[in-house]
Amino acid sequence: MRKYLAVVDRHKATSGIRFINYFLDQLFIQIIYYAFFFVFGVGYAITYGEGFATEDAEKDTTFTLITLTIYLAMSFSYFFFMEYYLGKTIAKYITGTEVISIDGNKPTTKQIIARTFSRAVPFDALSFLGNNGWHDSWSDTRVINGKNYVAEIQSKAEINSIGAKEIV
Repeated sequence: MRKYLAVVDRHKATSGIRFINYFLDQLFIQIIYYAFFFVFGVGYAITYGEGFATEDAEKDTTFTLITLTIYLAMSFSYFFFMEYYLGKTIAKYITGTEVISIDGNKPTTKQIIARTFSRAVPFDALSFLGNNGWHDSWSDTRVINGKNYVAEIQSKAEINSIGAKEIV
């Protein structure tokens, strides 16, 4: 069981910011998805000397399943790699928010995996309108306002260091 820090909850991102994050992340995932298929189409045209017949492909169930699988893989990869390595997605950079564990530390790999796969639950995208999003609650993580959180942690550390001897 993780130690729960109240300071993390005091700096949680608002529902409005969370909605903006969701919207922007979906936009960036779409851009990546279409860029991938643009590059694929150009590579196909160069290799085979003809364009890809999308009219026939759209009627094919296999093609639909493949494109859906590629979209889901890109979406999961986007969230996992961005949040694991950087602590935030592109949208979170724009809004000044970041993902943090409820104990105030960087989330673990297990937490990020749980957070990423929890997004596959239907209506998870709307769950942040409540107290916490499901992918936050189930992974013991929170999306916080990074600057305010760091400022409070630093001020508490400075207050705690008052009267301590400095070693030169």
